[in-house]
Amino acid sequence: MTSCDYPNFKTHFAELLRQAAYTIISPDTAIRIELTRTKQASHGDYSCNLAMQLAKSLHQSPRDIANKLIDAMPASLYLDKAEVAGAGFINLFLTHAAKQQCAHQVLQHPDTYGKSDYGHDKKIQVEFVSANPTGPLHVGHGRGAAYGASLANVLTAAGFNVSREFYVNDAGRQMDILTLSTWLRYLELNDIYIPFPQNAYQGNYVSVMAQLIHQAHADRYVHQPKLLLDGLPDSVLKAVVTTDEHLDILIGNAKKILGQDYAYFHNFVLTEQLGDCRNDLMEFGVEFDVWFSEQSLYDNGSVARTMELLEEKKYLYEQDGAIWFRSTDFGDEKDRVVQRENGQYTYFASDIAYHLNKFERGFEQVINIWGADHHGYIPRVKGALQALGLDSDKLEIALVQFAVLYRDGKKAPMSTRSGEFVTLRELREEVGKDAARFFYVMRKSDQHLDFDLDLAKSQSNENPVYYVQYAHARICSVLAQWDGQMSDLETADTATLTNPVELTLLQKLIDFPDTVEMAAKEYSPHLIAFYLRELASEFHSYYNSTRFLVPEIPLQNARLALIAAIRQVLNNGLTLLGVSAPDKM
Repeated sequence: MTSCDYPNFKTHFAELLRQAAYTIISPDTAIRIELTRTKQASHGDYSCNLAMQLAKSLHQSPRDIANKLIDAMPASLYLDKAEVAGAGFINLFLTHAAKQQCAHQVLQHPDTYGKSDYGHDKKIQVEFVSANPTGPLHVGHGRGAAYGASLANVLTAAGFNVSREFYVNDAGRQMDILTLSTWLRYLELNDIYIPFPQNAYQGNYVSVMAQLIHQAHADRYVHQPKLLLDGLPDSVLKAVVTTDEHLDILIGNAKKILGQDYAYFHNFVLTEQLGDCRNDLMEFGVEFDVWFSEQSLYDNGSVARTMELLEEKKYLYEQDGAIWFRSTDFGDEKDRVVQRENGQYTYFASDIAYHLNKFERGFEQVINIWGADHHGYIPRVKGALQALGLDSDKLEIALVQFAVLYRDGKKAPMSTRSGEFVTLRELREEVGKDAARFFYVMRKSDQHLDFDLDLAKSQSNENPVYYVQYAHARICSVLAQWDGQMSDLETADTATLTNPVELTLLQKLIDFPDTVEMAAKEYSPHLIAFYLRELASEFHSYYNSTRFLVPEIPLQNARLALIAAIRQVLNNGLTLLGVSAPDKM
């Protein structure tokens, strides 16, 4: 059996069953054949419920149909036997030879093992993180970053043409608040004190940016600061600004006072925070193909054009001086403002234009990764796409729940020395990139995640990332003690791998491509994490019970071929999750 002959067994057996089914039903009948992995070796390697599906239309018992299907199945080099089980399941057993050849398949195609053409090069965009560039990334952003990057890797491995995108909210009110906050801190460095709003950005990083500007330009941007308070009622002047209305007055005054210099401050804080975000993500192993500017949608007229399209389709109306989108027509709980009374577009307006732009760029599928608190935003965005005549089913929203940190069994405070939140950088410095990336994707993204800091730092079997990496390092140690050539293992006779543990490990290797495909299909990279933990567990048991460097060279090479293949699959799986595979630990 050569590597090019080695099939995907689920696909192969499904085709055998399809051919068998056409002997008792019309070839024109649409049938869906799905095979699942069995949990017990005594039940075979794969199971199928096809007989149960056909029972109603054929008016026969599922067990009778199952026996007929087995009798009609074409012969196969890979099928040892097929049995009827339970109410009519068909259990399929792989031959030992088919399993034993998997080690060769992995070693002969090390970098591509696990990859497939399932996605058929479909052009797909994954937009994730997309945090406002108004401060450091926090641990909540970290989970979205780990999930998005891992999902993009999995989709790429499954044959999709993936573009990773970060949407930069550089045109909204939050950037104005950050700009104002930085200018106020800059004024303080020039001994000018304006009451600092409680709803402005309080973090120390704001003062750091102000210091950088002051060091470079001294008092160049001190312009009539007393005019900043114009328009505020006396009651506010005697206290700290706390309302959005009063904060907007301060922002408007700052723009008038600074004039063209306001753009300098705005661009400076944007560049600083976006640069910090890029560096933080790169250190976390997360990179993007596209950084898309929200402001560009205004500059090139996309927002205005999109609103005109909605107006033409009668999905906009005016009320109380504002322009509203009829989102209730598409299942939203209420209509949404797209243009305020002052003529300014809302964030929702630019978001509609952004999603239109995505499909105009030719993406066949778009995946947005949002925090779970954005759940209510989904109907209005999908509704806007429908209003524009687009297929809203081509937009998938994957929600990510927040991560809660625990230390010493107790919920860890989410505040830092700056009095804000635990940053992604601080988490990474405490537990390391690998542990952070792995822990973030251990659970399904829409489930709450309890992040045990002590466990993530421990070097024990209870630490899942350590456990998986240690399996890889153990194999590297064994192979380092062996003085042979890896090329010898690619063609080693693996027929001696017949004990149940070895056959289980071989089947586990066979499962890897299917696991990657399922993770891509369900947008669930946590399936890779589960798989790696299970593979590592099976290997550690094998390691503790088996000698590898035995005098019998054929047996030695067979076992070394098996563990070398395990090492490669561990490496490939960890790479998908953005985690390293160390040779030593």
